[in-house]
Parts: sequence; C-alpha cells; structure tokens
Amino acid sequence: MDLVEEVGESSSPPRSYGSFGGGGSGGGGNDVIRNDVYNRLIENRNEEAISNPDLREQLEAHFNRLPPSYGLDINMDRVEDVLLHRRLLAQAKDPDNQPVFHIRFLENASRGDDFEDEQASSVPPVSFPHGSVNNGVQSLHDRNRNCGGDFETCSKLEDLNLDVRKNPNGVDKEINVEDFPTRHEASHTPIHEVIFSTVDKPKLLSKLSALLSDIGLNIREAHVFSTVDGYSLDVFVVDGWHTEDTEGLHDAVKKAIAGTEGSWSGSSRSESNVEKAIAAHRKSEDWEIDWRLLKMGEKIAAGSCGDLYRGVYLGQDVAIKVLRSEHLNNSVEVEFAQEVAILRQVQHGNVVRFIGACTKLPHLCIVTEYMPGGSLYEYLHKNHLALKLPQLLKFAIDVCKGMEYLHQKNVIHRDLKTANLLMDTCNVVKVADFGVARFQNKGGVMTAETGTYRWMAPEVINHQPYDQKADVFSFAIVLWELVTAKVPYDTMTPLQAALGVRQGLRPELPKNAHPKLLNLMQRCWEAVPSDRPSFSEIRVELEELLQEVNDTWDAPNGC
Repeated sequence: MDLVEEVGESSSPPRSYGSFGGGGSGGGGNDVIRNDVYNRLIENRNEEAISNPDLREQLEAHFNRLPPSYGLDINMDRVEDVLLHRRLLAQAKDPDNQPVFHIRFLENASRGDDFEDEQASSVPPVSFPHGSVNNGVQSLHDRNRNCGGDFETCSKLEDLNLDVRKNPNGVDKEINVEDFPTRHEASHTPIHEVIFSTVDKPKLLSKLSALLSDIGLNIREAHVFSTVDGYSLDVFVVDGWHTEDTEGLHDAVKKAIAGTEGSWSGSSRSESNVEKAIAAHRKSEDWEIDWRLLKMGEKIAAGSCGDLYRGVYLGQDVAIKVLRSEHLNNSVEVEFAQEVAILRQVQHGNVVRFIGACTKLPHLCIVTEYMPGGSLYEYLHKNHLALKLPQLLKFAIDVCKGMEYLHQKNVIHRDLKTANLLMDTCNVVKVADFGVARFQNKGGVMTAETGTYRWMAPEVINHQPYDQKADVFSFAIVLWELVTAKVPYDTMTPLQAALGVRQGLRPELPKNAHPKLLNLMQRCWEAVPSDRPSFSEIRVELEELLQEVNDTWDAPNGC
C-alpha cells in the first residue's frame, strides 16, 4: 500500500487567502499557537493587545471554544483576524443579530493566472468523503481545485451541493456562460472574504453557500468551525463581485439574509444541534468520537455500503470506515452497531486497535489505528512474493494469536482472509474488518451464509449450523496463500469455487512445502468441523515449527 507520504502534501504552498493558510502557524498544540498569536500581536503593537491586560486569558477561552484545527489553520501573517473572529462570535450571541457577518476586500487575482497555477500544479487533490466542503468547492469550479485551505468536516455538511445556483424558492437558475469571465480576459478579479457567525444548526453550510451563490459569488475557499457551546464560524473566500468596494457587497449579503426563509438563530439556544451532540458526548463512553475532530484524507478502499479513508484524529494516523448515507437502512445500522459492540470488547496486539466511533446519524463511522503496511493480500499478490519459511511462520502465528484471542472472547470473525489481515510498520499482522463478525450465540452455532466464497467453510456455504471452526477452515486457505503466494482457485469464479468446496474441492497442495505445514493445512480444512484443530492448538504447532526452523535454517539441508 503506497501510503507512506502524508496526505495532500505539496512541494510548494497552495494558493490561500485571508484568515487561514498562507503564513502558516507551524506545529505544536493550541497552547503553543495561542501564545504565538499573542506574542505576534504584541510585536505588531496591536492596540487591543497593548491596552487589554486580560487578552491572554481571553484568547485562551477563544481557542478552547474552537476545535484544534482552528489553531492549526491560522495565518500567522494576519493574527489580528483572531481578534475579529472572537468579536464576531461574541456578537452572534445576540438573537436579534443573526447571522453576524463581516466582509473585506483581499486582493485582485488574474483569471489567467488561476489557470496557469492549476496547470503548473502536479499535486493531486486530496480525496474527501461525500458531503465535505472540499468536495463541494472542487465541483463548483475545476479551475479552483488547488485553491488550498484545510477544510474542516463537521456535522452540518450534509447535502452540501455547490454545483448549481438556486433561486431562493429552490428552482435551479440557468447558468449563462457570459456570467463567467473567460480564460483569455485580461481583467483582474476582486477577491473578498466573507465571515459568518451564528447559532450552529443542521444544513447551515448549505444555507450559507446557497446565499452566496444567489448573490453571484463563487466560493474559492471555505473554512468551517463549530464551537463547543453551539456557534459557528464560517469563513468564505469568494470572487464574482465586480468591484473592490465592499459596501455594495455588504448590502447585497444583508438583503439576501433578510430574504431567506426560516430563522437563522433557531427556536432557542437550548435546541442547538451542536449542543445536543456535546451533551450526548459527555454522557457517552470515551470511545464516542466527535465527527468534526476527524481529518479525512485519501480513500483507501471501497465496500458495498461504505468507504475506508486514511485520516487524522487528535494528531494520530487513523483509518476511518465511513458508511455511505444513501445505503443506510435498519439492517446496515444493526450491523454497524454489532461491529462497534465487538470492537469495544477486544484489545490485543494482533487485532487492529479500535479508537472510537461516530454513532450519531447521518455520520456513522468507525475509527481504528492506521496500518501502513497494507494487507497481506497486497503484500503477497501485488509483489508476488515467495515468503521464506521463518517469515511465513511469523505471519501465520500472528494471525493465530489474534484469532485465538477473538475465539476466547466468543467472537467469530466469519470473513477471515488475507485482505482482512493488515500489517503495521514492523510487519506485525493484525486481524481487521469486523463488519460481519458476531458473538457466538448461546447455542454455539450459526446458520447464515457469511464471508467470501474462496475462503468460506463448506458448512457455511451449505447453510448448515456452524461455529468457530468455520474460521479455522478460512485460516487453512490463508495458510495456503502464505505458502504459494497465489489466489485460491484462481482459475475459477468465486461461485464455481464455492460449489467445488461443497463437493470436497480444496486448493492443490503446494510442492516443496514443509510437510508439517501441509499436514496442518489439511487438518484445518477438514470437511467435518470437529476434526479441525483449535487456534490454540494451531499456534502451539506453528511456534514449535518456527523454533525448529530457526535452529536448522542455516543448516545445508534446512527448509
């Protein structure tokens, strides 16, 4: 898995405007950044910083209201913007003044330069899940897909669609080509920054972006933050206003707000969606994750009901399994809850570590440690590696340890295969993907056909009752893969392979394999489940074989 580099890194800084990006705030936590902001204000001899003895404490309270990403995104060349954001958030507490907004002219940008910047950039855009700000901005104008900015995903991003301009009544406007300057125009385009602050609520970002679009503005950047006490700070960098003068744009925004249906402040502060989420978070266990704290990166894999992304949570690399909202139904939600319930109960060095989950609709996701080594499937089949016996046995023992632990916890994995066995930086193998795993019921058997055909036990294919020994059969196929570096039944379709397994078909025994491995493999794929060994027994045999191999590996006749 080629994911060594950090997501979205560029050899040159992306174009960025206004309050965020550009100067960069460097590393460190919010405490360090807050102190840097205060010190820079003093250096700049900012009037408020000099005259207000309580400013340092006030900045601390301001940063504590906002997510960590806010501090990381601050443009240190414009630290006065922090004071502006603080004032706007304070003004937003007035229910009769919703939303508060501030507009300023930033610069003139050449349209032609925009196209040249895009063509010169070789850095691909970072992939974000459906509904994130970056997805919307990129689809609005392809020429701005490298406009920069670190976009904060949060709970109010659902149904964001910036692809069309809408009238206030919801009817799509016809877009006239003449509305947009051509690539060859020599004129410069005024760039403005529009900052909103108001009570946070569902679909707020969609409402704000539609408002700007109705005025005729194009969104170049969007930086979206929610405070812990239920307010929003939304910063947009826009073009489309014909003049540098902000007075006319201010009037246009004010008029658009007045003409917008529905209340901006909500029925009451106590009903704020964010506040409800925060209250629920305080009552939940420590595994519940706030969606807004997740930084989504590139997509790693796609499944039938969800996608897997690389991301960052509280400074650590993570894998984020996101359920697609369009596929949510009772069955999917039950399976999601079952997976979370299992992951909460397991913790072992050979099981992928569970970090937490978002369990509040519409953002259902599971967060686990990121495994930079990729899957065993990729390791074997993309590289066509023929493993040396000590390494092969080490991998097999890792799998056994993880599965032995899971079975001791009364968990049946039900989809054990090399694609669900992941490696860390030290090539330690860990069992992953508990999407179809289940706690074994009290009767000790199950009947549903679950798993992947090429690795599936015959009793599962036949819809017969089965227990943990179904995982042992799947391990036999994994062991065969480790020995051969081939895909099982590679000349057959999955269904053909399943029909063959029902009738006693097994992969062809590899030549020149260690006889003890071949014997173990055959016992693990016995047709009668009770004839298969347990993972505890398998682990002991493999560890003894590894010790034997290590003692004789350098001998002339060693395996």
